[in-house]
Amino acid sequence: MPVSPSLYDSVLAASRSIRQAITTRPRVGIVLGSGLSQLADRVQFAQTLRYVDIPFFPPTSVAGHDGRLVAGAWAGCPVVVLQGRYHFYEGHDLSLVTLPIRVLAHLGIHTLILTAAAGAISPNLQVQDIACIRDHINLLGANPLRGLNDDRLGPRFLDLTTIYDPTLRLAAQHKAQTLNWTLPEVVYAAMPGPSYETPAEINLLRTLGADVVGMSTVPEAIVARQCRLRVLAFTLITNAAAGLGPDPISHQDVLAAGRSPDAQRLADLIERLLSEPVVSQPAEPTNSSA
Repeated sequence: MPVSPSLYDSVLAASRSIRQAITTRPRVGIVLGSGLSQLADRVQFAQTLRYVDIPFFPPTSVAGHDGRLVAGAWAGCPVVVLQGRYHFYEGHDLSLVTLPIRVLAHLGIHTLILTAAAGAISPNLQVQDIACIRDHINLLGANPLRGLNDDRLGPRFLDLTTIYDPTLRLAAQHKAQTLNWTLPEVVYAAMPGPSYETPAEINLLRTLGADVVGMSTVPEAIVARQCRLRVLAFTLITNAAAGLGPDPISHQDVLAAGRSPDAQRLADLIERLLSEPVVSQPAEPTNSSA
């Protein structure tokens, strides 16, 4: 029987294929969540690859996740943008869910910006608010680093104390102020999905300290830190969590929120951040294990 390629070999093959297809040498990677694919329209000199044309990238199967890689320049910063992601609830192993992050790291990015839709648990959040993730609670029942560790991919035992980079979060706060709006910071609870949560589960998450709930982001952030990337994550509030709003939760409503003017507010914020050296340039070397 043929031997399946290792995860490291898959990363090498995918990144080699992308390098042959694009001229950009990206510094920042951006992942666009549900309904947010249109944010990639801001990329100039764009070169686009379908996921299915990249080795070991399967097609996306969720509406609102276009399944394309876009490379180019945004606010003068070389970027690579993923229009859509893979999810644990699609039946994928977390090693595949996070494969694109490892590939982006191998392409040379030093900063990863994650975006996602989420449901609001905190009463201080409203639909169409944009928030910055400061911490998370992983309730997926799995971790992307589980299993045999390949030291070429990074350390097995990872300190996540500052997984969402404090310097980048502060820069995001300042840039939001220049746009005349407040950027709240939240704790994101990751649930496996694909069904939405029950009101009892939302009560539990509130007790645990979660402000928002979603079905992505956390595995990518963990792997990004293993790859020694700086991580900044935003969430667009697309609905009230179960039991906290008058209407049933619908994926179509989630997609509609992603097409709203508030999604363009998020694009404006990212654009201003990309023009700042603190985001577009590598961080100074540190002795910290985080």
